[in-house]
Amino acid sequence: MAELNAMLLAAKSGGAARLPDAAVAETPESQGDGESAPQAPARIYAPEEQRCGLIAIVGKPNVGKSTLMNALVGQKISITSRKAQTTRHRITGIRTREETQFVFVDTPGFQTKHSTALNKSLNKTVMGAIGDVDLILFVVEAGSFTLGDAKVLSLFKPGIPTLLIANKLDRIHRRGDIAPWLRDMQERHPFTEFVPMSAKKRDDIQRLLGICAPYLPQQPWFYGADELTDRSEKFLASETVREKLFRFTGDELPYTSTVVIDKFDEEPSPKFGRFMRIAATIVVERDGHKAMVIGAGGERLKMISTEARQELEKLLNAKVFLEVWVKVRSGWADDAARVKSFGYE
Repeated sequence: MAELNAMLLAAKSGGAARLPDAAVAETPESQGDGESAPQAPARIYAPEEQRCGLIAIVGKPNVGKSTLMNALVGQKISITSRKAQTTRHRITGIRTREETQFVFVDTPGFQTKHSTALNKSLNKTVMGAIGDVDLILFVVEAGSFTLGDAKVLSLFKPGIPTLLIANKLDRIHRRGDIAPWLRDMQERHPFTEFVPMSAKKRDDIQRLLGICAPYLPQQPWFYGADELTDRSEKFLASETVREKLFRFTGDELPYTSTVVIDKFDEEPSPKFGRFMRIAATIVVERDGHKAMVIGAGGERLKMISTEARQELEKLLNAKVFLEVWVKVRSGWADDAARVKSFGYE
């Protein structure tokens, strides 16, 4: 932390940014793995003691927004892949820690290319998210600022506190090199705080939660203390299949491919306790894309289905029977009505 604070102090040049404190009070979540002391009963906070607010996670495609969201919530609720434009919906993740409930909104990466009906829908989602929140986390790759980043930054309205999340700090080999970049970023926008970090480091996540808490208003929580997302299990099922689709096809498959859930039924099962029967359709735009998803002898589709089923069984705490089909719908991403029918806002 001493090195990080020195780096932040070197970046400060009389601007409005307030630097984070050198340490965050240790909580049971942040303690080590040693022998734990007997735990006192969990405290129940009265409504007048509670803090709660909306925090938008915003940035260009593929800067690590969904990875950050999952780490902040403490469980995977937003799909990730190396493919740009993976996140397509406004996904709410909830984390309740002591008296504070953080309601994070993971948004699609703002699209600056290809003005299709799908991309217009994604950008509308981003614009809607950043206009009605208590705090914005502007996620960029540490040491980098591109035209895509600048386009997102230009959308921010004055008056909403904004933290600069310099993500993927672990990729910077010489930490001292980032101080000039931070000074330059402060000239671009009056960020309230700089937060260089890595979304994959637990200590950085705990520190970020501590930084965010004071920005949230004192008001009753929006959700129950044990809730993690406002999205349905059916939605999470479609996202899980879509994540595996992108994982196994990489850059071969255009990002316009999507997944529709045709059946999501829970059936009684004395043997398994909970049994889910799910049917999903992968929608692609060309016959060649369909062949690509199916693979030789159907092997790729089988791998997609198997990994999706295994993850869904953990997510839903149930035995899952999953059928996955592939259909061609040419030009769907340019058809506003069809984009809406597939669940995009």
